[in-house]
Amino acid sequence: MLIVGVVAICVVLFLLALLAPRLSRKPQRAVDQGFAGGARAAGHAPGPLGRWLAKPFRSSQRAADKSAAAGRKAHHKVS
Repeated sequence: MLIVGVVAICVVLFLLALLAPRLSRKPQRAVDQGFAGGARAAGHAPGPLGRWLAKPFRSSQRAADKSAAAGRKAHHKVS
């Protein structure tokens, strides 16, 4: 279920960046803050467990950023 949510976020960010690149910055920052908060909270676990629990949040944040960047790049190619 979590994977479906991350994919949906990526699709929404891509479409928003494709249609309105400037307006897509705030939602992207909001998503980044959400994932960063989750990674920080998971990182408080002791030892290697903290790194392992934070990794999915970092990967999801990276995927969301890449999809928004791809939408902006596609917008510039189209216009």
